[in-house]
Amino acid sequence: MGSIGEALAHAERLAAARPDLALLQIDEILRAAPGMPQALLIKGRAQRLSGKIEAARETLSGLMADQPRSAATALELGLVHYLMGDAAAATAAFQNATRLKPDMAEGWTALADVLRLAGDEAGADRAYLAGVRASAGDPVLMEAALALSDNRLDVAERMLRDRLKERPTDVAAIRMLAELAGRLGRYRDAASLLERAIELAPGFIAARHNYALVLHRLSRGEEALAVLDPLLAADPANPSYRNLKAAILSGIGDFEQAIAIYRDVLEAYPNQPKVWMSLGHMLKTLGRQDESIAAYRRAIALQPGLGEAWWSLANLKTIRFTDEDVAAMCAALDAPDLDGEDRFHLEFALGKAEEDAGHAEASFAHYVEGNRGRRAVIDYDAAGLTRAVARNEALYTADFFAEREGWGCPARDPIFVVSLPRSGSTLIEQILSSHSEVEGTSELPDIAALVAETGPGKVADLDREAVRALGDAYLDRTRVQRKTGRPLFIDKMPNNWAFTGFIRLILPNATIIDARRHPLGCCLSNFKQHFARGQTFTYDLADIGHYYRDYVRWMAHLDRVQPGKVHRVFYERMVEDQEAETRALLAAVGLPFEEACLRFHETERAVRTASSEQVRRPIFRDGMEQWKQFDRWLGPLKDALGPVLDAYPEVPA
Repeated sequence: MGSIGEALAHAERLAAARPDLALLQIDEILRAAPGMPQALLIKGRAQRLSGKIEAARETLSGLMADQPRSAATALELGLVHYLMGDAAAATAAFQNATRLKPDMAEGWTALADVLRLAGDEAGADRAYLAGVRASAGDPVLMEAALALSDNRLDVAERMLRDRLKERPTDVAAIRMLAELAGRLGRYRDAASLLERAIELAPGFIAARHNYALVLHRLSRGEEALAVLDPLLAADPANPSYRNLKAAILSGIGDFEQAIAIYRDVLEAYPNQPKVWMSLGHMLKTLGRQDESIAAYRRAIALQPGLGEAWWSLANLKTIRFTDEDVAAMCAALDAPDLDGEDRFHLEFALGKAEEDAGHAEASFAHYVEGNRGRRAVIDYDAAGLTRAVARNEALYTADFFAEREGWGCPARDPIFVVSLPRSGSTLIEQILSSHSEVEGTSELPDIAALVAETGPGKVADLDREAVRALGDAYLDRTRVQRKTGRPLFIDKMPNNWAFTGFIRLILPNATIIDARRHPLGCCLSNFKQHFARGQTFTYDLADIGHYYRDYVRWMAHLDRVQPGKVHRVFYERMVEDQEAETRALLAAVGLPFEEACLRFHETERAVRTASSEQVRRPIFRDGMEQWKQFDRWLGPLKDALGPVLDAYPEVPA
């Protein structure tokens, strides 16, 4: 029997890839063991897969008569009836298969498919959900889930894609693949997958929750609320739904309502350190620093190794850690089971603590370790950005803009502040937001999203109508962020520098402000900063230097092909002569001077960036030369910057 068993296993493997060869092997087995049920089942499957549908029906019908309690045979027979167009017989066979084996996920999925085809949406939904429940015991999905848990994403992706080639409507596999896409930052892919899962199984609550989360990640806050609110209506006490709603509300600027939700959750679940930390983030955004510190401290008391909470305290920039704090962070670092993310957050926080104490060498060592840990889990290609800049230079020429004169949306509402992070852009935003005609919003992702949706390589093919539509779409997408009715608003996404050619095309009357700071001060400040999301270039000194160099190169190109269309603010000049620089800034935006812009630190508004507490104080000189204490370790940065460093504030020839 051993040799027949091996032959059967081989035939089963062949059935999917080479059903013709499987049939030859099965015929040999049946000559040796006539009527063997397992061999007949494989024969029926191979006949179906090789297109011999009538022969498959005959084989499987006979086997079903002899083996009436075989769920696998019922499933195969149902698939044959389905291919023959006999929906009623297929439905009966699939129902029989799932009755015989209720944990057969493939049977439930097949039943759902045929019910959906027949227009029975409710029945299909129930069957898909039964398939999801059955998938808990599916060995392939269990192995894929284990790979996801172990962060072996390549293995999980291969398994899930193979499963979906075989079973395209397996909603459990679709949802898992969406989770994987989300982990890789491929949120648009995740959204598409979850839309498909919900289309197949409208009652798949876990997929709807995931979909709301992905929409939030895509900054589609109003859509996310539309998905989440029905879940909350059905389960109003669910803490996961409530936490997600608070995060979505904060993303669209409804901070007070977000704080209220977090407080309600914490009243019911007071020992949740990450919820305390989220509350701290909201309070910090609104300038309620003492309350935010208390929330972060509560999170740390509940989980002393929660590195992000320690970093959140450090990231206030205005707090100094005590010796007891430093000892507690060092103790947390020594814990053998410390999570990698907690570890690099703690390293960044200790870097700040040692810097404040005047221990430059110890401080830089911690920053290096924090960056090393973060860089190890990031996929960033510095050369890819250089190539993208070269492509933009070839596309956005003087002739390109001359040929499209008068195109785009004529609105002058947006003021784009572009730069590297930590360049003084939040200061510029705060100054402008202190003007009666300007609203500060946030770092909005909409320009990058429109570029991605358009396809960078297709911009040259857009006609006048399409270009105008893109400008209108930007204004539509950002309207949710505008709360005051002021005529102008600020989009302070720093990375938009790379898309300023696109901005000039679709919004030719928008203002572009380039915030620039000394390369060593700016780049080192980025190296010392851990960003919650994005800014993947900041975790290696050479990467940062190359990024700054590409930024200068591109903005110089834009100056040549669109002279006078970008107003540049040098941080050092703003510090030295605030009033003159502020007047020039307002003139560039087309606004009259207002004294409130000089008292920007008195303006009460939400500030979401790392400089939130710094811009709530008058301009200070302290940060201008902080980089000098670390100068001896900045060789890789200086090498990467090349001539840009020596030429600053000018641009090298």
